[in-house]
Amino acid sequence: MSTSAEWEDLVSTALVGTDRRPLPGQEASEVELLGRAAVHTLRMRAGRRPVAAGEPPAVAAPEEQPAVSRAAGERLSRILGGEQPRLLTEWLETAAARGYRLSPHLLPELLDHAAKDRSIRPHLGVLAGNRGRWLAGLNPAWAFLLEEVTGVATTGSDEVSEIWEFGTPGDRRVHLGALRATDPARARELLAAGWEKETAEDRAAFLEVLVTGLSPDDEPFLEAALDDRRREVRNQAADLLTRLPGSRLALRMAERVARYVTVSGGEIHVTPPVACDSTMERDGIRAKPPRGTGERSWWLQQAVARTPLGVWPRLLGRPPRDLVRMKIVDWGRELMAGWVRASVIQGDPEWALELFAWDPLADLLAALPRDRQEIVAADFVRRHGLDGQLIMVLGGAAAPWGPVLATAVLQKIIDVSGTQPWNLGELARLAGERIDPTLHDMAGRLSPEPPIQEVAALLRFRDDMLKELR
Repeated sequence: MSTSAEWEDLVSTALVGTDRRPLPGQEASEVELLGRAAVHTLRMRAGRRPVAAGEPPAVAAPEEQPAVSRAAGERLSRILGGEQPRLLTEWLETAAARGYRLSPHLLPELLDHAAKDRSIRPHLGVLAGNRGRWLAGLNPAWAFLLEEVTGVATTGSDEVSEIWEFGTPGDRRVHLGALRATDPARARELLAAGWEKETAEDRAAFLEVLVTGLSPDDEPFLEAALDDRRREVRNQAADLLTRLPGSRLALRMAERVARYVTVSGGEIHVTPPVACDSTMERDGIRAKPPRGTGERSWWLQQAVARTPLGVWPRLLGRPPRDLVRMKIVDWGRELMAGWVRASVIQGDPEWALELFAWDPLADLLAALPRDRQEIVAADFVRRHGLDGQLIMVLGGAAAPWGPVLATAVLQKIIDVSGTQPWNLGELARLAGERIDPTLHDMAGRLSPEPPIQEVAALLRFRDDMLKELR
């Protein structure tokens, strides 16, 4: 009997029961059925004979990157085995940034993990090395690796490199970014030359690179991208044009919102659009609202979000601080939500700071400069109780947290440790994962409370982990 026929026979018996369909040559036993199924499964996993003769696969190319140290590899094995599993991304990100590659025996488990978790794929593109890419070419489930950054060095020369012509999508993005940092015009010209041949996913990703060195010289290219057939490309182009206060899109949006928003009697009055025409859609305003959102509300929010923030003080005659605090007669929630989205898209720290005072959001905190982030976040921690919002806001503070924010968070843990709120453990874990790990001694001396000592232990674990990757 063939292997597949044997398996089908076992499955049929399991479905109808051994009483109705006894196993050949055996007593009607469920135990025997399970035993045969286990043996068959092991046989299938062990391998199969090829159905036809063929050439063996080519060997993997020699490795060019240094392997991680034995201690670092062993720690990664412990993380994969369940010890501090939330540190996996930090380990991978750090090792990839330093140009290491993984030991071959770690590759299958991590590639399986990345097949389910897309967030770690960019790091594995570097860490997998030539052996990993060789494996990815043999297993379709790991083929995603062939799209990621490999860590190949790039240059900003005038010549179109082999990386741009033949590299992975990830390597091409890195190459374009390196060129954009040194010669923005050349990078834009390189992208424009083959624009129509790129996939929609790559076109959108390449546009993200143009945020570096963005200038009015980019406007004609981005304005043309507003006519792209894919929405994600149009939206990315509109986001970039919104960052150019003098762009034609910015002027069109300013003209629109001047009809929607006015100031009278010290109050803001809003009249949302009554329709979404094709010109609005071209400028990045989507006509169909999400479920549960009204059309006019949706159009207004998007129009405000697509308007350069510098328009509002000129249009309404007030600075951002006053506008955020003024009474809005109607449609206030939509106007404020649009300003929040605009602050995040445009990365405007003045608006982000004023809006954070109105509605503390992680995205607004992330829009602030790094040094300002820590001060604002620490002040928020001191004034706010331990709840889900506090933990979400802290998610917007870039790691590693310095002494100011670290002290505020650790003191909050001490203050509430006696009450044992349900989310104390989550705050302690977040602190251990985000505080600068070199502060572990400071944390350990701060208090003998168990949650603080747990934070200190996690910081020591991270400190040792990062030292092993140096």
